[in-house]
Amino acid sequence: MKRREVLEKKKAIDEIIKTANNPSKDHIFSLIPCSYRHYNRNGLSVYLESGTGSCLNSSKKQYIQKLLKVNMEVAYGPEEWVFEEKVKRREMVAHDARYVFVRETADNAAALSNDRGGGGNGFVGFVQYRFVLEEEVPVMYVYELQLEQRVQGKGLGRFLMELVEVIAYENRMSAVMLTVQRGNAFAMDFYMSKLRYVISSNSPSQMGFDKNYEILCKPVVDHEAKEKLVV
Repeated sequence: MKRREVLEKKKAIDEIIKTANNPSKDHIFSLIPCSYRHYNRNGLSVYLESGTGSCLNSSKKQYIQKLLKVNMEVAYGPEEWVFEEKVKRREMVAHDARYVFVRETADNAAALSNDRGGGGNGFVGFVQYRFVLEEEVPVMYVYELQLEQRVQGKGLGRFLMELVEVIAYENRMSAVMLTVQRGNAFAMDFYMSKLRYVISSNSPSQMGFDKNYEILCKPVVDHEAKEKLVV
């Protein structure tokens, strides 16, 4: 009976992951409250679009690569970034990579253009995530949260992480997980102090390894995630 229970549980978890990864499922417009489709606060007006790694057009690929380089090259350092950029390019187009793209409304783009000499009715950031298994627990793993500097400090990052948690909950994920560079004090404070993420039990620092990153975790629904993923 125990073996049957284990197999049935594994089958159920595999089905949860498979359903969440259905490429035809739009996690913004069909699954979550419509209040999460737009963000209009603190002088910023944007709307959200879904995407998948296997269906990115060339303009989106170029935008992702450019923003990653601008935001991350300094954090990694020029030499390490050469390798890391290749890894991120592969991750970018993976078949199970899912996206939330943030695009300016026409009015906001015009205002930014008039006030700051830039702007344009285009993207200002994105979230990349996947549905995966960690310690036999279904989780939503956030690979990237990247925003252009001119839209930072307006609450948009917190809003997008709230959206991430809603998507995780509605797709029956047990937790949200992500990786943060230990040297990125701003990001560590944002996730741990403001959003109440904790260091995961499978983070290198908890397993006796000295790495330059931490794996953070925030349980969404059930106790199993706390038992297996939280220190």
